[in-house]
Amino acid sequence: MDIRELLQFMVQQNISDIHFKADCAPLIRLHGQLISSQKGMFTAESVKQIAYSLMSELHKKKFEEDGELDLSYALDKISRFRVNVYRQKGTLALSLRVIPWELKSFEELHLPTPTLEKLCEMPSGLILIAGVTGAGKTTTLNAMLNYINQRHAYNIISIEDPIEYYHKDRKSSISQREVGHDTQSFGSALKYILRQDPDVIVIGEMRDPETVAAAVVAAETGHLVLSTIHTMDATHTIQRIVDSYPPAQQGPMRMAVANIVRGVIAQKLLTTSDGKGRVPCTEVLLMSPYIRQLVSENKMPEVYTAIARGQNDGMLTFDQDLLRLCKEGRISKEAALIETTRPDNFLSMLQGISVKA
Repeated sequence: MDIRELLQFMVQQNISDIHFKADCAPLIRLHGQLISSQKGMFTAESVKQIAYSLMSELHKKKFEEDGELDLSYALDKISRFRVNVYRQKGTLALSLRVIPWELKSFEELHLPTPTLEKLCEMPSGLILIAGVTGAGKTTTLNAMLNYINQRHAYNIISIEDPIEYYHKDRKSSISQREVGHDTQSFGSALKYILRQDPDVIVIGEMRDPETVAAAVVAAETGHLVLSTIHTMDATHTIQRIVDSYPPAQQGPMRMAVANIVRGVIAQKLLTTSDGKGRVPCTEVLLMSPYIRQLVSENKMPEVYTAIARGQNDGMLTFDQDLLRLCKEGRISKEAALIETTRPDNFLSMLQGISVKA
């Protein structure tokens, strides 16, 4: 089976990820579970041939210099793939993730549609999609970008590493810049981005303090900025931004963050109760006046309570969404109990007993 046949097989079988390394059968991730493909072992040379068959000459040069590489690969009329190539035990290894051609709506992705639509209509500020690796952050980010593109005549500049979803101009003009091809780094692109007359700035991921600082400046100057961030939940996301600054600057930055953040969508992907798919579980923080005050006063433990009590405004905690998914039969009670950080409270909620947030 050549690489094209293998990638086509991935898409047909709803496999989300596949991992290759020397002297092992490829591992696949199906509905969130990592299992052996039972395809037989691949030699180190076979893995190297697969990796290099996906690379351009520029990719090969960069990989040989750096020893690791992110890239995207397209299989005509089938799908796109995000690829990471790296070295382990002196041999090459690679991981591929399926990126569908078609962008789905919030409803199709089972995301909190009214809240996301409200955030997309914001004229300025910082909107963050948070979660761990594989939580669907990039999919949600691109669904929001697609929503804006279909409804507003904006100049949108996106910086990505690599580009995963391709967007066509609808009402907006979208320029997608790939790190390593169109720009040297997130920091380099963001240094000049305000001179490109953007209305909306999309940052694929806020990975380092330099990128965080540039995103904050862009939001402070009246632009709408969307990005993803690798954090566990909404409150930790706010704290992560503040903590990226030196201690002497954290006080003023806490005030700035309280003023520019419009919302945080934290998410996880959970296996459905029938084991045949995955569904997002979300936590939503919207920067209401009360939460803005709590953040500026560094009362982060109280923010969680405010989120839990803000359902009428479109906010909810992970546990509240776990409860909804459980009651709808979309996930099992056992799966919910594994995910909750407050199992005793969650069991009480499941039994209809009101508990303090």
